[in-house]
Amino acid sequence: MNFLRGVMGGQSAGPQHTEAETIQKLCDRVASSTLLDDRRDAVRALKSLSKKYRLEVGIQAMEHLIRVLQTDRSDSEIIGYALDTLYNIISNDEEEEVEENSTRQSEDLGSQFTEIFIKQQENVTLLLSLLEEFDFHVRWPGVKLLTSLLKQLGPQVQQIILVSPMGVSRLMDLLADSREVIRNDGVLLLQALTRSNGAIQKIVAFENAFERLLDIITEEGNSDGGIVVEDCLILLQNLLKNNNSNQNFFKEGSYIQRMKPWFEVGDENSGWSAQKVTNLHLMLQLVRVLVSPNNPPGATSSCQKAMFQCGLLQQLCTILMATGVPADILTETINTVSEVIRGCQVNQDYFASVNAPSNPPRPAIVVLLMSMVNERQPFVLRCAVLYCFQCFLYKNQKGQGEIVSTLLPSTIDATGNTVSAGQLLCGGLFSTDSLSNWCAAVALAHALQENATQKEQLLRVQLATSIGNPPVSLLQQCTNILSQGSKIQTRVGLLMLLCTWLSNCPIAVTHFLHNSANVPFLTGQIAENLGEEEQLVQGLCALLLGISIYFNDNSLETYMKEKLKQLIEKRIGKENFIEKLGFISKHELYSRASQKPQPNFPSPEYMIFDHEFTKLVKELEGVITKAIYKSSEEDKKEEEVKKTLEQHDSIVTHYKNMIREQDLQLEELKQQISTLKCQNEQLQTAVTQQVSQIQQHKDQYNLLKVQLGKDSQHQGLYSDGAQMNGVQPEEISRLREEIEELKSNRELLQSQLAEKDSLIENLKSSQPSPGTNEQSSATAGDSEQIAELKQELATLKSQLNSQSMEIAKLQTEKQELLQKTEAFVKSAPVPGESETVIATKTTDVEGRLSALLQETKELKVGLNEIKALSEERTAIKEQLDSSNSTIAILQNEKNKLEVDIIDAKREQDDLLVLLADQDQKIFSLKNKLKELGHPVEEEDELESGDQDDEDDEDEDDGKEQGHI
Repeated sequence: MNFLRGVMGGQSAGPQHTEAETIQKLCDRVASSTLLDDRRDAVRALKSLSKKYRLEVGIQAMEHLIRVLQTDRSDSEIIGYALDTLYNIISNDEEEEVEENSTRQSEDLGSQFTEIFIKQQENVTLLLSLLEEFDFHVRWPGVKLLTSLLKQLGPQVQQIILVSPMGVSRLMDLLADSREVIRNDGVLLLQALTRSNGAIQKIVAFENAFERLLDIITEEGNSDGGIVVEDCLILLQNLLKNNNSNQNFFKEGSYIQRMKPWFEVGDENSGWSAQKVTNLHLMLQLVRVLVSPNNPPGATSSCQKAMFQCGLLQQLCTILMATGVPADILTETINTVSEVIRGCQVNQDYFASVNAPSNPPRPAIVVLLMSMVNERQPFVLRCAVLYCFQCFLYKNQKGQGEIVSTLLPSTIDATGNTVSAGQLLCGGLFSTDSLSNWCAAVALAHALQENATQKEQLLRVQLATSIGNPPVSLLQQCTNILSQGSKIQTRVGLLMLLCTWLSNCPIAVTHFLHNSANVPFLTGQIAENLGEEEQLVQGLCALLLGISIYFNDNSLETYMKEKLKQLIEKRIGKENFIEKLGFISKHELYSRASQKPQPNFPSPEYMIFDHEFTKLVKELEGVITKAIYKSSEEDKKEEEVKKTLEQHDSIVTHYKNMIREQDLQLEELKQQISTLKCQNEQLQTAVTQQVSQIQQHKDQYNLLKVQLGKDSQHQGLYSDGAQMNGVQPEEISRLREEIEELKSNRELLQSQLAEKDSLIENLKSSQPSPGTNEQSSATAGDSEQIAELKQELATLKSQLNSQSMEIAKLQTEKQELLQKTEAFVKSAPVPGESETVIATKTTDVEGRLSALLQETKELKVGLNEIKALSEERTAIKEQLDSSNSTIAILQNEKNKLEVDIIDAKREQDDLLVLLADQDQKIFSLKNKLKELGHPVEEEDELESGDQDDEDDEDEDDGKEQGHI
C-alpha cells in the first residue's frame, strides 16, 4: 500500500512522471515483488487505472496479469483484482460518455485485446478452471470476463470452449449458483455462448438447461418477472431456434406443458408494465419458434398437437378474446395462434369453435375479420388477422367449405341480425379502402386454394348491386370493378383472386369467358404501353388470360383455345405477351413475398403479393408459355393424346382398383387362413392332450386288470384250499365239537338265568311291611342285592344275545359246511372218517370264509372303479371322434381357400398381362409425343414402378401361400 501511495504521490508531484511510467512501475512491481501483499496492491492500482488508461494498461500489464492468474490462485483477492482489470481492458461497456469516433476506436481496441488474450488457448482454459472457484470475488469477475470475450470474438472463443474438456458443463453449473448475481450473469454468458452455434446449443440443452431455465422463470414469477425472465427467454430462443434436435428434446421432455402458466394473464385492464409486455412478447415468440412453418412438418405437427392437448392453445385464445390487452401483445398473440393452428386439423376445428365474449356471442373468426376490414385498425394488426385467416384455411377443406357456405343464398341470414364471415369478406372486397379490398381478395382466394369444389360453389354467389337491378354474380362483380380503373392495390388483389379461382377449374373459366367484355378488357390492358406502376397489372392480366387458355375446355365456340391464341397473336403478339407475363416474377416485391407465408410488410403500399399466389405463378408461368407457342395441330394432337392417356389412365385406375380389391380379398383370406391355422393348432393341441389322457387311462386300466387277475387267482387258491380243507375229517369233527361246546355253554347260561329269575321272584314275594327298624334295615339290604342282581342280569342277557347271534351264525355256516361235506362224501367217501373230525375243522373253514368274503367285497369295489374308468374312456373316445371330424371339416375349408387363392392369382396374372399391354401402348404414345416435341411427364413410369412393386408383393404372397 505504501508503494501505491508512493507511485501515486510521485505521479502528482511532478510532470515528469507520466501515466505510462506509473503503469510500468506497477507492472514491474507485479512481476518482481516477492511479497504477495505488494503484488496485490500493485494489481489493485492497475485495476483503478485500467478504465481511464485502458490502452496503456492493456499493452503493458496483460501478460503480467495472466501470470498472476497462473501463479497466485491461492489468493482469491489478487485473482479477483486481476480478472477485473482484464475485464476493464477487454470490455467495451464504458460508463462514461464518449464521442462516436472514440467509441468505434474502443470497440476495435476490445477486439484486439481479446485476440491477444485468446491467442494462447490455455488462457481460456485457465479462465474456465477459475470459474470452478466458489469464491464470489473470483467467480463473478470470471463470468463477466468470459462474457466479454464471447461478445468480442464469439466464434473463436466458442470453438476453444467446445474443445475444452468439460468446458460447457462448467458453465452450466453457474445456473445452479445460489447467488442471484452470478446466476443472472451466467444466463448472459450462456446467451453469448449459444449464439449461432448448433453444437454448443445441443450440449447445453442436454445438460438440463431447459429444466433449470424454466425453474428460474417460475421462481421469478413467469411473465410478471423482471429482466432475469427476459434473459432466460432469450437464452431459450437461442437453444430452440432453427435447432430441430433441441426442439424435439423440448417436446419429448414435456416442457411445452410448462409453458401454459406463462399466459395466464387474465383480462385485467391494468398491470401491463413495460417489462411484462417484453416478457410476454418473448414468450409468444418462443411458442412460434416451436411451430414455425420453416421447421420440418413432422416436428411442427407434433408440437401443435401437444399445445392443444395441454391447453396452451386454449389459453392463447383466451388472451386473444380478452379486453385491455396491449396492441403489440394482441398482434403477436394472433400471429402465434395462426402458426399453432396452421395445417393442423384438430387445432383448426377448435379455433372455429371459439366464440368472443359478446352478446350475442360471435365466432372469433368473425370478430377478427371485422378488424381486418376496418381501416381504423392498426396496419400490423390487420396483417396479423389476415395471416390468422390464411393459417386457418391452410389445408383445411372443411374450413374452406364453411367460409364459402356463408356466401351461398341458402345460408345467408335474411333477418340481418348476424354478420357472417362471407359477408364481411364481400364487404371488404367492394369497400372504398384499397387495403381492405386487397386483404379480402387474398382471404377469399385462400378459401379456394386447391379446392375445386369450392371454386364451383362460389360461382353460385349472387350480389345485389342496387334496388331494381337484377343481381350479378360475384365473378362478374369482380371483373366490373377491374374495368372501372380502381387503385392498383385493389386491382392486384382482384386479379390474384380471379387467377386463383380460374386455375384448375374449367367451369369457372367458362363462366369468365361467357361475359363477352372480359377478354377484350384483358387484351386491351396487356396491349397498352403503360408506366412502370401499371406493368404489374399488365402481367397479372396476361396471367389471367393465359389461365383462360390453358384450362379452357373449348365449351364456348367463340373463345376456344385456338381462337384466343390467334387473338393474342393479332392484338398483342406472343413475344410481347410472354414479356408482360414475366413482369410478375421480376417485380421487386415478388421475391420478398415468396420467402415467408406471413404477410409482414413495413407499410400498406408494400402489400402487393401473397405468398401462396407466388407459388401459383411459379407453377403456371412455364406451362402458359408453352401453351401460347403451340400450334392448333399440336393442340389437337395433344388433346387426342390427353384423351387417350385419360382413357388409359382410367383403365389403369380401374385395374389398379381391381388389384387393390383383390389385395384386400387376399389379405382377408390370409387372415382367415391364419385364424384357421390357429384353430387347427389349438384343436391339435387338445387332441394331443386327450390322446395322452386316454393313454394314461389305458395304463391305469391295464394295471387294475393285472391287479384284478392276481386277486382272482388268490381268491381261487383260497376257495380251493377251503374245499380241500372242508373235506378233511379232522376239521369237520373240530367244528362239531366247537358247536357242541357252544350249545353246552348256552344251556349253562340259560340255567343260571332261570335261577336268577326265581331268586328275583322270591325276593319280590317276600317284601316286608314297614313297621320295625329291623325290617327297614332288612329292606335296605335286600334292595341293594336286588340292584346288584339286576345289573348281573343285564350283563348276562347281553352275553346271551351275543352268544345267540354267534350260535346262529355258526349254525348257518355249519349247514353250509355240512352240505359241502355231504356232497364231497357222496362223490368220494373216505372210509373210517368220523363226524367228530369234520366238526373240528369247521371253525378254521369259517375263519377262512370270512376272510374270503372281505376280499370279495374289496374286489367288487375295484370292479366298480374299473367300470367307471371304462365309461370315461368311452366318453374320451367320443370327444376324439368329434375333434377328428372338426379337423376334417377345417381341412376341407382350407383346401377350398387354397383353390380360391390360386384362381385369384390366375385372374391377377391376366390383369397384369393386360396392364403390360396398356403400358406398351402408353410407351408408344409417349414416343409419338416426344417426336412431336411435347415433353411428357414421368408419372406413368412411377405408376409402372408401383405396379412392379405390387407384382413383387403378389409373388411373395403366392410363395407364402404355397408354403402354407
